[in-house]
Amino acid sequence: MSAHSVTEPSPASKWIAGILVGLYAVITLIPLIWIISTSFKSGPDSISYPPKVVFQPTLEGYVNLFTTQSRPSAEDLARLPAPTTWYDRITRERGMIISGPSRFGQRFLNSVIIGFGSTFLSIFLGTLAAYAFSRFKVPLKDDLLFFILSTRMMPPIAVAIPIYLMFRQLGLSDTHLGMILLYTAVNLSLSVWLLKGFIDEIPREYEEAALIDGYTRFQAFYKVVLPQAATGIASTAIFCLIFAWNEYAFAVLLTSGNAQTAPPFIPTILSVGGGIDWPAVAAAATLFLLPVIIFTVLLRKHLLRGITFGAVRK
Repeated sequence: MSAHSVTEPSPASKWIAGILVGLYAVITLIPLIWIISTSFKSGPDSISYPPKVVFQPTLEGYVNLFTTQSRPSAEDLARLPAPTTWYDRITRERGMIISGPSRFGQRFLNSVIIGFGSTFLSIFLGTLAAYAFSRFKVPLKDDLLFFILSTRMMPPIAVAIPIYLMFRQLGLSDTHLGMILLYTAVNLSLSVWLLKGFIDEIPREYEEAALIDGYTRFQAFYKVVLPQAATGIASTAIFCLIFAWNEYAFAVLLTSGNAQTAPPFIPTILSVGGGIDWPAVAAAATLFLLPVIIFTVLLRKHLLRGITFGAVRK
């Protein structure tokens, strides 16, 4: 009888699993591929029926996204000098001229500031709180942990009006600081619970050895615990950033100009004629995906280790 491992899959199982994973990847990537392809379509091609799969690519959507345009009369257009840049030529071919930059760049920068700022604060405060809950005897610890978790049970609309009134009284409406504090408060429950689980898996003997060697409690935390919890911190940071980056309800209610992020701005992108400019919307969505994708790819090894951390106990 030949030896057979119960943990090693058979070749047929590997083939079936590979095919299923490949099909799942293709299905999930179809919307993303469609958005990216739409960003390179012209206006008529983006709304054609049946939808065009083969089309002449153009950067019209990206030009419309980053510029504001106007339609001069035929006489005024004829008197204008020949276009000198590629984006001027694209707009001139449609009988338009560029009158200035759009507001998308500022909205995208607001998303970067608020998203990464709130993620940093959530991880910083969540790590300290998780360490305290994991290592010290905190009175009513279980009750406090449940109270922290309960903040995630309420839908955003349930607290939107009270938060709006509070922010208006404090002067935090439509400010970067107000949105960073709000997203930090929402993400803090997630970061505390995830990081506490990771820190619980780090043996206390490491810190005890450091304390015996003369380290202070803070030095033991900084030089021993944090490096061991790096995988958990990285994976938690990804989840916090995804929430802050994609959040829509609070951004619509609490921002309008100075601190407005990209999610509430993208659906309002209109063409000169007044309809929705679908190539520009698709271009904005494509660019909006890039920071989170890059951030996740950079931390992908930590993310995989963080998801499986503590799954097997020795």
